[in-house]
Amino acid sequence: MRRFFRYYLRGLMPLMFLLPLSGEALRIATYNLDNYLVMDRNIGARWRPSYPKPESEKVIIRQIIGEIAPDILVLQEMGSLDFLEELRSDLIQEGVHYTYAIHMQAADPVRHLAVLSKHAPQAVVKHTDLDFKYIRERQLVKRGMLEMTFKLSDDQLFQLFVIHLKSRYTDVREDEESQLRRVREAEACRNRIIERTYENDRTDFLIVGDFNDHPVSAPMRRFYRRGNLEIGSLVPATDSRGELWTYFYEREARYECVDGFIASPAMLARIKAGHGHVVDSPGALSGSDHRMVYLDLLQSSSELESFE
Repeated sequence: MRRFFRYYLRGLMPLMFLLPLSGEALRIATYNLDNYLVMDRNIGARWRPSYPKPESEKVIIRQIIGEIAPDILVLQEMGSLDFLEELRSDLIQEGVHYTYAIHMQAADPVRHLAVLSKHAPQAVVKHTDLDFKYIRERQLVKRGMLEMTFKLSDDQLFQLFVIHLKSRYTDVREDEESQLRRVREAEACRNRIIERTYENDRTDFLIVGDFNDHPVSAPMRRFYRRGNLEIGSLVPATDSRGELWTYFYEREARYECVDGFIASPAMLARIKAGHGHVVDSPGALSGSDHRMVYLDLLQSSSELESFE
């Protein structure tokens, strides 16, 4: 693990975090909103059944979105479409406009994937049919996988695959912390990604979201390689202090790196400075137990040449 993080940090320039965004760059962010929905909650010292996400948490989330201003915002743990439209409407009132809203419901009836975008997607595919053998039966990938295609300013198309793998909570005795289930979900998603990309001569893509496991875990490794095929690599991302973690598990006081981007080899050259950023705005953990991760894509061939 130490060897991995030495490699992960090699070549990073923390001061690059402060550089302004080029007007030509496309900013993409991923953000687990920590149950932006109705559920049973502890609010203060009181138990509240069927209670929405508190307004104080929503305010922090909107502040962070407004501060980072992603062009494409990938979301996990979104509730119904009404909640997505509520967030979009509230952002508009605060001067942040997203023209396009994509919501996806898969096998999980409560927590969904979603995307808010300022740019029109060229195509949207909702992969709700991904299944795998698990223990004694077949199961569906719980949150499915959302695929979107966008066009860069040099007319190059790229695909965005949105993932939210199974959490560690489980009542299955044979699979402690759902490790096997995440491996099987990752394999099902990976195989479909290969079908949609390399097998169709497409090489520009990002896999993004909440993987619910650490960077060198078995589920994550499924997205890096299959046999001799190099699929992609994890995009390094740190906050302004050089810290890697994206999630705080309060019950065990544990900081983990579970959110982020995997880039195909062809996409790595387009990532500004070769790395992403973890947002560490004051009070960020008051809105969600996850921190937003984002990167900037260089869009035109002239930008790529000047950056090189």
